[in-house]
Amino acid sequence: MISAKGVAAFSAKEPLGPYSFERRDPKDYDVVIDIKFCGICHSDIHTVRSEWGQANYPVVPGHEIAGIVRAIGPKVTSYKVGDQVGVGCFVDSCRECSYCQQDLEQYCSKGMNGTYNSFEKDGVTPTQGGYSNVIVVDENYVLRIPNSIPLDKAAPLLCAGITLYSPLMHWKAEPGKRVAIMGMGGLGHMGVKIARALGADVTVLSHSDKKREDALKMGAHHFVSTHNPQVLKEHRGKFDLIINTVSADINMGDYFELLKVDGALVVVGLPEKPLTIHPFPLVMKRRSYAGSLIGSIKETQEMLDFCARHHIAPEIEVITPKEVNTAYERVIKSDVRYRFVIDMATL
Repeated sequence: MISAKGVAAFSAKEPLGPYSFERRDPKDYDVVIDIKFCGICHSDIHTVRSEWGQANYPVVPGHEIAGIVRAIGPKVTSYKVGDQVGVGCFVDSCRECSYCQQDLEQYCSKGMNGTYNSFEKDGVTPTQGGYSNVIVVDENYVLRIPNSIPLDKAAPLLCAGITLYSPLMHWKAEPGKRVAIMGMGGLGHMGVKIARALGADVTVLSHSDKKREDALKMGAHHFVSTHNPQVLKEHRGKFDLIINTVSADINMGDYFELLKVDGALVVVGLPEKPLTIHPFPLVMKRRSYAGSLIGSIKETQEMLDFCARHHIAPEIEVITPKEVNTAYERVIKSDVRYRFVIDMATL
């Protein structure tokens, strides 16, 4: 076994704290990764506080993992010691269902094996995430990080980046399309950068004016402050695609009205409580309300390569493991521009 240390949650109410545990020895196709950086995702907070159901404590969160290959199993062919690699939101899947066969492992019929707060394929061994110094993952679920992307900036791409890249590609954000990003946080700012690189006309919809300058610098063509209901009325029927990155309760009917005929509003932000919607504005213009979940391994690799080609990287604030609890409170207050990344070398 491989000795590991990290930062874990021990209950929904306690602060996260130091935790020592063991990783398995590498099997034939496994890659041992020294974790250098791990991003903080809002879903980490939801999970460790049992806001999405009871967590399997102790939980080592983190699914935005960037590091260096320490060792490989005897049959690994994709990676070698010293490679820059990443691990995203899942570390395995059934590999047999129709979705896995179509490179859609995130929708695995049997359920993907999450990077943390889940179990490995044996159904017994808990998975633990990237707020730690080392991880062991099958080579088929490891991503190659282009050398042009610094590891600290690469980490948030493994969740925030792919979470926006996948729906933008699926709903064809391209030249001639008008795309709106709801929310200008860790997810939203990546949506702005990627949508702009895809050639779409990009608008940020934000509840305040505070991030207007940032949004325009990152590539948004337009910025709309939505605190005034009249402003929303002025933009009715304007957008082909809206991606909602916000995790708060929102009157979605107001935003459905912003879509053109056949437009789609895609949700990627997950609020704690269910939303209530009325189908009338959807029915009247053949609009769609849809969801999207991260991306496959193949698509995540495409996203990393796309970001390297277009010089896209998240805006980050690097912290030490001792600052995780403070960072959580700041995330909840939207007091981060725009993603916290933990420097695991200081663990």
